[in-house]
Amino acid sequence: PFPDMHMMVARPEQWVKPMAVAGANQYTFHLEATDNPGALIKDIRENGMKVGLAIKPGTTVEHLAPWANQIDMALVMTVEPGFGGQKFMEDMMPKVQWLRTQFPSLDIEVDGGVGPDTIHKCAEAGANMIVSGSAIMKSADPRSVINLLRNVCSEAAQKRCLDR
Repeated sequence: PFPDMHMMVARPEQWVKPMAVAGANQYTFHLEATDNPGALIKDIRENGMKVGLAIKPGTTVEHLAPWANQIDMALVMTVEPGFGGQKFMEDMMPKVQWLRTQFPSLDIEVDGGVGPDTIHKCAEAGANMIVSGSAIMKSADPRSVINLLRNVCSEAAQKRCLDR
């Protein structure tokens, strides 16, 4: 298991130590939730965790770029944070493509509205980590949905390697 704490909270600084103590491997925070991302990244690392940095749909990917070489994973939200079951925002895929082009070895995650109908767009844009809730939980066969999501991402990653 690899517990990643996706902290959709104000003042994410206050939760670093408690999440480390609880056994988190990665601490993902929203760029919009802090005034000092550099200090927060340092604190997360000093507490023994990997760093994930998330951006909401309204935040340009260029705001994340200065931190990309200091983080382990960039998370592009493909819905507005808040509740499950929202519609996938395909217009976020250029952010994923740009990140993949600029930072080829960075883990790039998408979260929101990801399922069998949208996974190909995510994987082809360059996402190699997927968050899928409703599509799996509302499925009659969750295992097959998970396998499909995994296989599409794996195949896209292999194709990217071959294309280099």
